[in-house]
Amino acid sequence: MVLDIIGVVVTWIAVAVAAWFLGLWMVKVFQGERTFLHPVLRPAERGAYRLMGIDEKSEQSWVGYTVSMLIVSFVSFLFTYVLLRLQGHLPFNDFGLNPQGFGPVASDLAFNTAVSFTTNTNWQNYTGEQTMSYLSQMLALVVHNFLSAAVGIAIAIALFRGLANKTTKSLGNFYVDVTRATLYVLLPISILGAIILVSQGTIQTIGPYVEAHTLEGAKQLIAVGPFASQEAIKDLGNNGGGPFNANSAHPFENPNGFTNQFELFLELLIPFALVVTFGKWVGRVREGLAIGAAMAILLVAFTVIAAIAEQSGNPALSNAGADQARTATQAAGNMEGKEVRFGPIYSAQFLATTTGTSTGSVNSSHDSMTPVGGLVALVQMQLGEIDPGGIGAGIYFMLVFVVLSVFIAGLMVGRTPEYLGKKIESKEVRLAMLAILIDVFSILGLTAIAVLTKAGQAGPLNSGPHGFSEILYQFSSATANNGSAFAGLTGNTLFYNTTGAAAMWIGRFLEHIPILAMAGALAGKKVVPAGSGTFATDRPLFVGLLIGVVLIVGALTFFPALALGPILEQLQLAAGHLH
Repeated sequence: MVLDIIGVVVTWIAVAVAAWFLGLWMVKVFQGERTFLHPVLRPAERGAYRLMGIDEKSEQSWVGYTVSMLIVSFVSFLFTYVLLRLQGHLPFNDFGLNPQGFGPVASDLAFNTAVSFTTNTNWQNYTGEQTMSYLSQMLALVVHNFLSAAVGIAIAIALFRGLANKTTKSLGNFYVDVTRATLYVLLPISILGAIILVSQGTIQTIGPYVEAHTLEGAKQLIAVGPFASQEAIKDLGNNGGGPFNANSAHPFENPNGFTNQFELFLELLIPFALVVTFGKWVGRVREGLAIGAAMAILLVAFTVIAAIAEQSGNPALSNAGADQARTATQAAGNMEGKEVRFGPIYSAQFLATTTGTSTGSVNSSHDSMTPVGGLVALVQMQLGEIDPGGIGAGIYFMLVFVVLSVFIAGLMVGRTPEYLGKKIESKEVRLAMLAILIDVFSILGLTAIAVLTKAGQAGPLNSGPHGFSEILYQFSSATANNGSAFAGLTGNTLFYNTTGAAAMWIGRFLEHIPILAMAGALAGKKVVPAGSGTFATDRPLFVGLLIGVVLIVGALTFFPALALGPILEQLQLAAGHLH
């Protein structure tokens, strides 16, 4: 267990160091400064602008930026939907890109999948190795892994400009930001990450599935594919959709302990790097570090809570006399649904990281976690995934909470609230609250519909509080664009494919609109000199206030629903009930 804890801490330290340098790199990239990759990538960048008919020096208002984002996302959604529907009839299948001969994807499942990958959710109501051809994986899904991640980074950069701009209300150019995010950030790191994963045994081939002969003489078909390259961007871009149904519990995706921690490193890298980018962009690095500190404290706290719960095991089994202690031949704690290669500690860290970001990748079954472990996953998604959150989404949603925090602080000191010298007025506060309430409406509203309808009630395989948790998890994950699941819910139905797609669309695009509107409202605002009543937002006191606002808003909003699910289930287990 001690070695596991050391591995967790070493991973966090590696993220902190790498995020600092990557954050500074992204400032140069998005401000158009020359980098050492320019001789190689600048021609491709200029070619992309010519192909799109874009003037890279043109600027957009928040409305133009938003419209561009919606157009690109909608067109890419249609492309993916059509490709999946035609999967079995494409001419490229003759080139070994559909060796298993998979046919077209059903219309409702294709719709759900196209929305899922467009919104960076990567929710999967299908078994990857039994549904998707290599062409679908590489062209439809992996392209979205890059594009949706780049869109998230672009929205964050637009908000940075809104907070930093003092003389103009423009937020930059959406097409330029997405192109630079893809070429200079996502592609180079993904290529390096894929090489590292291949060296460790992650599968990368376009050969047909392998037929193996067992010792008993039976035949077994082993799924393979070009998946190391998909695995790298899956984690780096906080996508999470794996080519195998077992996701990162599968040895072809996650071969060993090193790759397990490397995947977590990739998941956390860009979200924390954007904190540094923000601080440098606005000229106050300590402001970014304060937000990063709040994110890190929440991540560590949730990881510790989940690890203790999983390491302690199932209290009902302990009450029944079962031995859950660690021995030379037995892993300690709750091992149901976990890979013996990783155990409770690394599984808990993976759970906290994948739901603290918007990755959704899993190396264990979240449905088999203790109620407290499941509670951690639910709370992190319901808070908006801000510790450190999804790629781009984490920092911009945390800045929504920053606006609310400085508003509360301003009321406390009797002064108009300010952030970075800009007055936070009623318009910004209303937009911040709207962004939060959109998530609340989606999660609780759709959960209520599912609980009250026969189609929704048919989904969970369990009854009681755990069955309710499975439904609540579905819409928390979909709205938060996370994509992980309580596997006890049958999601591949018309009801859950359509309502899940609606939740993903709401959580991605309806939430973006008020955030970009807030960026537009802040852009060009006159900077007010700091005075004696100005509340410092780069000090430990503000970090504490920010964490408090995040937790209080979440507790007041979601506690009743959580009380009906994981909290009640934990109380039942403590009383000795095994169901």
